[in-house]
Amino acid sequence: MLVRELMTRPPVTVTHDTSVPDALRLMRAKKVRRLPVLDHHDKLVGIVSDKDLLYASPSPATTLAVWEIPDLLGKLKVEKVMTRDVITVSEDTPLEEAARIMADSKIGGLPVMRGGELVGIITETDLFKSLLELLGGRRPGVRIAVAVPAVKGELSKITTAIFEAGGNIVGIGMKGILGSYGDTAEVVLKVQDVSQDKLVEVLRPVANEIMDVREV
Repeated sequence: MLVRELMTRPPVTVTHDTSVPDALRLMRAKKVRRLPVLDHHDKLVGIVSDKDLLYASPSPATTLAVWEIPDLLGKLKVEKVMTRDVITVSEDTPLEEAARIMADSKIGGLPVMRGGELVGIITETDLFKSLLELLGGRRPGVRIAVAVPAVKGELSKITTAIFEAGGNIVGIGMKGILGSYGDTAEVVLKVQDVSQDKLVEVLRPVANEIMDVREV
């Protein structure tokens, strides 16, 4: 799965000279938490988050008179609080690479570029939706988690046993990579067309441990 398949397009944006109150109102209206910032030639020059904008607002401890605050904020522009060194990805970036960049950089969204043109944005919410689909979160069935030996071919044994029992795998996830993280790995599957008891029966001989099983 590539970034282009899940990104929001076109992204909601502001210009560098948008006021902080206007940017906050736009975020609330569009229900987004970050805005790419463009100059008047549509070139990406920054990104601003809801936290950036809220931190820019005066605190309750300010010595300003209450009637002075709106005027002060109205003069404060997004370019004063935005992040200028923007981390971006291209449309054909694998989704897992975008997730790694977000996690390593501790950020919640990445503008998506086509050359020098901003064409979308991919966020942590998009990644959660992808995880939901990969694990079969919206599909009914039997969810089973098993521990298997961390050697080549073990995943094939699991999927073959389910196939031979008449099961249909509609979601799958792995904790760790087989052969790379100790002696065992955890495999989570969502399976349809086979009963919970039957699934346990066919997987017990090919798994080290049945860690969890439930109808969901």
